[in-house]
Amino acid sequence: MAPERYQKPPQAPPLFISTPASVVEDAKKLCDGTKQTLDNIVAGVDPQSASFEKVVLPIALRENEVGLTGQILGFYQAVSTDKELRDASTEAEKMMDEFTIEASMREDIYQVVEAAFQKGDKLDAESQRLLEKERKSYITNGLGIPAGPKRDRFKEIKKRLSLISTEFQKNLNEEDGGMWVTKADLEGVPSDVIDGLEKGTGEHEGKLKLTYKYPDLFPTLKFALSATLRKNLFVGNENKCNNNVDLFREAIVLRDEAARLLGYPNHAAFRIEDKMAKTPKTVLDFLGDLRTQLAPGGVKETEHLKDIKQKDLKARGVEAEYDGNYYLWDHRFYDRLMVEQEYTIDEQKIAGYFPITSTIEGMLKIFEDLFGLVFVEIEGADRDQLSTTGKGKDIVWHEDVKMFSVWDDEAGGGAFSGYLYLDLHPRTGKYGHAANFGLQPGFVYPNGTRRYPATALVCNFSKPTKTKPSLLKHDEVTTLFHELGHGIHDLVGRSTYARFHGTNVVRDFVEAPSQMLENWCWEPSQLRSLSNHYASGEKIPDDLIEKLIKTKHVNDALFNLRQLHFGTFDMTVHTPSSHEEAEKLQISALFNDLRKEISGLKGPEVLGKGSNWGNGQATFGHLIGGYDAGYYGYLSSQVYSADMFYTVFAKDPMNAKEGRRYRHMVLEKGGSQDEMKTLTEFLGRPPSSDAFYKELGLKGKK
Repeated sequence: MAPERYQKPPQAPPLFISTPASVVEDAKKLCDGTKQTLDNIVAGVDPQSASFEKVVLPIALRENEVGLTGQILGFYQAVSTDKELRDASTEAEKMMDEFTIEASMREDIYQVVEAAFQKGDKLDAESQRLLEKERKSYITNGLGIPAGPKRDRFKEIKKRLSLISTEFQKNLNEEDGGMWVTKADLEGVPSDVIDGLEKGTGEHEGKLKLTYKYPDLFPTLKFALSATLRKNLFVGNENKCNNNVDLFREAIVLRDEAARLLGYPNHAAFRIEDKMAKTPKTVLDFLGDLRTQLAPGGVKETEHLKDIKQKDLKARGVEAEYDGNYYLWDHRFYDRLMVEQEYTIDEQKIAGYFPITSTIEGMLKIFEDLFGLVFVEIEGADRDQLSTTGKGKDIVWHEDVKMFSVWDDEAGGGAFSGYLYLDLHPRTGKYGHAANFGLQPGFVYPNGTRRYPATALVCNFSKPTKTKPSLLKHDEVTTLFHELGHGIHDLVGRSTYARFHGTNVVRDFVEAPSQMLENWCWEPSQLRSLSNHYASGEKIPDDLIEKLIKTKHVNDALFNLRQLHFGTFDMTVHTPSSHEEAEKLQISALFNDLRKEISGLKGPEVLGKGSNWGNGQATFGHLIGGYDAGYYGYLSSQVYSADMFYTVFAKDPMNAKEGRRYRHMVLEKGGSQDEMKTLTEFLGRPPSSDAFYKELGLKGKK
C-alpha cells in the first residue's frame, strides 16, 4: 500500500468515454474555440499595438487547453476496440489537421505575430523561443509565398498531405492479413506461439492463421525450420499494406513540390534546417561515413552466417536447399541460431526470467531510484474513487490497461508528476508497433499552477497463455525500457508551454534519452534486478547474464546497416535533384535495391522476381508520420546517447545524483531551449562521436 500522500492525486485523470458522435463534435468545438481565439486577437490588436502578451501568449494558452482533449480524440484510432469510434477518431483528426493548416496560413494573424516579433520586447528565454518558433511557422506554412496561385497550391498540398498521413496510418492499424498454415508448416516455432494462433473453420478447417502482427511474425521468422514458410511470411509482410503504395508515392511528390514552392532545393533541406544536423549534407556525410565503415563488417558477418546456414541444412539432411545465398528471411533464424550455438543461449529460456508484470515492476523501480520518482498502480476501487464519473472503467480505454499515478519521491518534495498508462498486448485494429503516445501535455497556467501530463505506452507483446504469463525476450525487455524512457521524458517535463513539453524536441534528438536508457538492459546488476522466473521466482543466473552480455554486439554491423538502409532510403526520396526526378522515382525498386546494396542480404530479386517484389515503404509508418527526412535521427541520436552514457553513467549506472542531474538538466527541459545547449550543458562540453564509434568497434569519423 502506497503512503497516504501518494493516494490522492491533485488532478483527475482524463476520461475515455467518447462516442463516435461526440469525438467528431468535440473536435469541431476545439476548432471553433481556436478560431474564436484567433478572431479575437485580430479584432483587438493591430500591428502597432501588437506584443507577445497580446498576440502569441493567447495563442499558446489556447494551444495548452486544446492539448488536454485534442490528443485523446486522435488517440482512439490507435487503441479502441470499436471500429466506429476508430473511424470517428480518424475523421476528427482529419478535421483538426485541416483546421490547423487553415489557421497556420492566416495572413492577418501572421501580420500581428510579425509585428510582435519586430517589437523586440524583453522576454524570458522560453517565451522568446516560442515567439521565434511561432513566427517561423507562418513563413514555412506558406506565408513566405506571395498571395496568389502558388500560395493556394501550397495550402492544397498541405491539406492533401495531412489526409494521406491519416489514411496511411489507419490502413496500417486496420491491417488484418496473414496466411493459413498447417501445424506441420510451423515446425520449430515455440508451442506458446502456436497455441495463440487463430484456428481455422470452414475452408480453413485444420489450419492456423499466421498474422503479420509482431507476436506471430518475429518468432516464426526466428524459429520456423521451413525456409519456404519464412520466405512467404516475409514477402507477405512486405506486401501487407499495398493500399499504401500510391499514398506513399503521392506524399513524396507533394512534399517535393511544397518545399520548392517555399524556396528550398528539396524536402530534406526544408525539414532538416531546424534540426540539430541543420543541412542534408551533414546527414548524408554521416550516413555515408557510417556505411563505408560498417560495410566490411557486414560482409564478414554475412559470410559467417552463410556458413552456419550451410551446416544447418546439411545437419537436417536438406543440403540441396543451399544455393549460396543468404536471404532476408534467413536472417532472424540464423542470427538466433548463431547466438544459441556459439554463445549457448536459448532466448526462450531467458524469456522465462522476464514475465511482463514483474519486469515492469523492476523497470519502474530503476526509474524510481535513478530519477527520484514513485509509481503507484491504480486498480479496482481506487479507479472508481479517482474517476470524476465515479466509474473506474471510464479512466482507461480498455480493461487490460495498467494505470499509475507518478510522483516525486519524499526527498524530492513528494509532488505529483502525472499519469502513466501501459497497454501491452495486441488487439484487432490496434496500433501495431511499440510507441509512446502523449495524451495530455504538462504546462503552467497563467496563475502559476501546473497542469500535469498523462502519457501512454502502446505495445504488442505476446498475450499470456493458459500455462504461462506473457514472457519478454531480451530484445523486448529493451524495447519496453526504451518506450518507458519516452514516457518518463513526458512525465518529468517542466516547460511553461505545452508546445515544448517532454518529448516535443527536434526529431534527431528525441530518441537519444531512450536510446541511452537501453544500456541499463545490458548491465548485470540491472538484469538481475529485473528478472524473476515465472515458475520458480529465481533471479537470472550470473552465467546466463554473462553469456547474454557477450551477444550485445553480435551481428552489429548487419543491424546498423539495416538502419542505414532506412535512413538512406528516406534521404534519397527526399533529395531528388529536380521535381521531375521526384515524379519518376521507382520507389519500391529503390527501397529493395538499396536494401540489397547496403545490407548485402538477398531478396526475391535474385530469384528472378525483379526489384518490385515487395512494397516495404508502404508499411513504413515513420516516413509518413513525422520522421520524413528524419529517420537518420535513430542513428545520429545514438551519437548523443552513447556520449551521455559513457561520459556520465557507465561507471555507475545507478548513480542517483547523476540520474537526478540528468532528469533536471535534460528531460525536464523538453524543447524549451535549444537541444544542443541542453546537451552541451549536461556534458560540460560539446558532444563528441567518439563513444558511438567506439561502441560499434569502429575508428570514428576523421
